Amino acid sequence: MTNKINSTIKNVPFIRNDQYNFIQFQIKNLVHAHLTTQDQGVLNALKLSSLDKIYTLLPNINESQKALLNKVVSIEKDYQAESFLSELKYYVTPFKNITEKTITKLFPKAKKLKGPPLEEIDFKEISYLGWYDIRSERKFLIVDYNGKLKGIQGSFQENNKGICSLCNHHEDIGLFMSKVKAGKETYTNRGNYICSDSHRCNQNLILLDGLNKFVELLRK
Repeated sequence: MTNKINSTIKNVPFIRNDQYNFIQFQIKNLVHAHLTTQDQGVLNALKLSSLDKIYTLLPNINESQKALLNKVVSIEKDYQAESFLSELKYYVTPFKNITEKTITKLFPKAKKLKGPPLEEIDFKEISYLGWYDIRSERKFLIVDYNGKLKGIQGSFQENNKGICSLCNHHEDIGLFMSKVKAGKETYTNRGNYICSDSHRCNQNLILLDGLNKFVELLRK
């Protein structure tokens, strides 16, 4: 009975999508290093540095979780990276459940809003849900802010390549602008450049700092 309980605790998801992406980034660097240098001292230093960064990212993990992440230092080839990341994905906490009713509740004034195909979305692979509604010519975002789902909508004008304020990567971006209450009876437009492709943006996210700053900018 004790072993069963320990196994259950051991297999509880403990990382978010952005943290998974961060670990994936560290692993890609390790694989690349093994392709470009034979200096064992350099490789060992990089392994320890990568593991230290992961531990810093996840300071409250238990011994079983540490044992899992320690496998990172033994990864040298692409196939090893793919195998480990496949195993690690089991421990990713999915984004909060979103249904059509959720979307309607978060955007009550958006009439006839067509949401994204929710059945096609892997909620373990997103840190936020974003889509462009052709009919209204607006972009919609659902974020988890302070433990609660928050809906944000705004106009979206594509602007070729540039740096996304959410993921900090060079991608196809657009200017997202939203009307925000500035006073008792006054409003102002606020926004920033974000990825046109929200799925790509979610793949790029290795920290939530940019996403949280964007949400705070648009708080009413």
